[in-house]
Amino acid sequence: MPTAADRVVDKALELPADARIDLVDRILSSLNLPTRPDIDRMWAEEAERRVAEIDRGEVELVPGEEVFAKIRQKYAR
Repeated sequence: MPTAADRVVDKALELPADARIDLVDRILSSLNLPTRPDIDRMWAEEAERRVAEIDRGEVELVPGEEVFAKIRQKYAR
């Protein structure tokens, strides 16, 4: 027996593409997920935090070549 969600999806798939896009946008908006500007702001804050840690000498930097060598060694089969 189809669930309520199955019935809704079946009906939604009968809609034209532009109506389905609008429906998806409305459903996603209802989830209160971060918007692109919010995500961009959070990444910028994270980058600034990391740069500040480097400037204060709180983290040890590892050369990229060393990182990739460790990855190759770990996953080489």
